[in-house]
Amino acid sequence: MTFKKYQLLLLACLSGILFALGWFPNGMFPFLFVAFVPLLFVEEYFFRTSSLKPRLLFLYTYIAFFLWNILTTWWVKNASFGGAAMAIFCNALLMSIPFLLFHRTRKRVGLKWSYVLFICYWLSFEFIHSNWQLSWSWLTLGNAFADAASIIQWYEYTGVFGGSLWILVINVFIYEFLKNVKLRARKENVKDVLIIAIGLILPVLFSFIISVTWKMDDTESIQVVAVQPNIDPYNEKFDAPFEIQLSKMLELASQKIDQNTDYVLFPETALTEEIWENRIEQSTSIQILNSFLKNYPKLKIVIGASTAKFYEPGEELSVTARKFTMQDSYYDAYNTALQLDNKSAMQIYHKSKLVPGVEQMPFPFIFKHLESIAIDLGGTTGSLGTQDDREVFVSPDGKIKTAPVVCYESVYGEYVTEYIKNGADFISIITNDGWWGDTPGYKQHLKYGRLRAIETRRWIARSANTGISCFISPRGEIQQATNYWVPAVISQKIYLNKEMTFYTRFGDYIARAALCISIAMLLYALILKFRKIRK
Repeated sequence: MTFKKYQLLLLACLSGILFALGWFPNGMFPFLFVAFVPLLFVEEYFFRTSSLKPRLLFLYTYIAFFLWNILTTWWVKNASFGGAAMAIFCNALLMSIPFLLFHRTRKRVGLKWSYVLFICYWLSFEFIHSNWQLSWSWLTLGNAFADAASIIQWYEYTGVFGGSLWILVINVFIYEFLKNVKLRARKENVKDVLIIAIGLILPVLFSFIISVTWKMDDTESIQVVAVQPNIDPYNEKFDAPFEIQLSKMLELASQKIDQNTDYVLFPETALTEEIWENRIEQSTSIQILNSFLKNYPKLKIVIGASTAKFYEPGEELSVTARKFTMQDSYYDAYNTALQLDNKSAMQIYHKSKLVPGVEQMPFPFIFKHLESIAIDLGGTTGSLGTQDDREVFVSPDGKIKTAPVVCYESVYGEYVTEYIKNGADFISIITNDGWWGDTPGYKQHLKYGRLRAIETRRWIARSANTGISCFISPRGEIQQATNYWVPAVISQKIYLNKEMTFYTRFGDYIARAALCISIAMLLYALILKFRKIRK
């Protein structure tokens, strides 16, 4: 098959558009099952035409992934135009790497293994991109099914990488069918169509069976209130007095709280007072909350705050420690979740999956001096402090444990399972989704929470400052979703679950297996190359 340059460009653009359509709401994810196909035709042409240089393939590949990124994550520019441009440029570049690796190594491993390589390389890329300091996993292929929770109930076994694998395998089968449709006999083509149909239908059927047979444990329940204060993150949140903002939130909460309420959730960085953890009980905000709690003996408050800790002389400094401007001492700043109640000491969790370029300067031991150019979203910028463990908040009687998931952390499946392994019975997501305005950003973020509910089979209570607050069932059903840019408070009875799913126990085993295969095949390709050189 021969293509002209403009046809290669059109194929690359078609792939980018199909990827983007797969992220559109209302069930457009099926486009992803063919999104790689045009790009695979481009790669095949380069593979068969030895006179063409690989850098031209890189150009077409980059165009496809650039279109995918800009059409689906353009809304980041509402927070920072420069930050969005850098994120889109770099992410498209990183996405091109596994595709080019596939092209460069397939000649050495043979046609039989080449598409296994393609699938493994892509899954390896997604896995690595989820676990390093430049992580931006928003466009992990399996995330696209967040709009179709009913057909991916099997995520409790595979996580999102199962969805990515499904998309990649179907793309390969469809591409092979289209490439050979004119060369094969009719019976062979019918057989291929049946294989593709089975590959599409079986996961959906499996999901239906799981949905029918899975039963929710309803023996233990709690009453949870989620507050959406709707405080403008640009013009009010960090300018208006913190006492006024806190008063507004407590007034909202009081509309739904009663003596039977177990938890009330307030959003990320709800407390804007400068709070030093070394003397946190002296904070005016904490004193106001403790006073409020006295009216509700059973109540636990989960709330976000911007906190800091100063280091005592001789205390070991972290890599994110900052120096005070006018004195020779250091401190760390945190995006923090707190739990307060009437009977036990305050519990503190520091958000540890940080947004690159906003809350974290990647590789701070190298680039710490560049923190001053971090994107400013109105709060603390530069590299925030983190913690090693996914700490859960425990009720005074020790019977209830919740996962304090802060904003961006909810995008990462295996990361959230660490809370469940530490005993979380339900998940509290506190977030502030107002930075991007009324765009697909906050809607996508909400829906990714559905994936975490299915993967862990836990109820989720979600409190957003601006965006959408709601409750999400273990089947991924969104309940009582609030409207955008409207103050609201919701209350619901949710059920506790102490069982661990297969995915919770074993995490991203699919991606790890793909990574091992990728490394083995790369080593094999290198061995073959050196043998050829020696000959």
